[in-house]
Amino acid sequence: MTQDELKAAVAKAAFDYVARIIDDHSGEFILGVGTGSTANLFIAELEKIKHSISATVASSEESARRLKELGIPVIDLNAAGVLRVYVDGADESNEYLQLIKGGGAALTREKIIAAASEEFVCIADESKLVPYLGTFPLPVEVIPMARSHVARQLVKLGGDPVYREGVITDNGNVILDVHNLKIDEPRKLEAAINQIVGVVANGLFAARAADLLLLSTHNGVKTLTAKG
Repeated sequence: MTQDELKAAVAKAAFDYVARIIDDHSGEFILGVGTGSTANLFIAELEKIKHSISATVASSEESARRLKELGIPVIDLNAAGVLRVYVDGADESNEYLQLIKGGGAALTREKIIAAASEEFVCIADESKLVPYLGTFPLPVEVIPMARSHVARQLVKLGGDPVYREGVITDNGNVILDVHNLKIDEPRKLEAAINQIVGVVANGLFAARAADLLLLSTHNGVKTLTAKG
């Protein structure tokens, strides 16, 4: 199977998972929807059950646009309250379902929606499951005027930050991608980066890891929960 086929398979598995939740759910159902290539395939699947979805909360303007094009309502998180489930991809996951996210520059909104959801379902292909986080550069969203200051502090933490040129987040900020990290203690590093003045959020999802990982492999889609 190609990587595109693996992504399509896990998107379909996520759709089936959400459809089962909806069948068992009474009242309105508001779904959190992520950002990225795998999330886009999941969004396409949602058209099949759009009339069963009361509304969605999207983690990016791009995802919101795709949902609206399918006739699926999108609302602000402030109007949604606690979400039953949030479905999104990842750039890396370890066996504890701690993630690196932010390749699509939507990490801050993704982190907010994950925090506001009862269940966070991560969807990924098998290449994203790694023994240690950090091979994929860690995205950090930064207030523009603080870019150089934050970069210097990230160097002190052992990273090699690179400005993602030409990218402005939906929040009007910039991204620093931190290379050459082997992240042994994700929660500790997540907290340390968040303490740097000028950082909006970083792409470590360790304090709020995924609850479930649907992992697409050449032997089918596996359902993983956090080790330990």
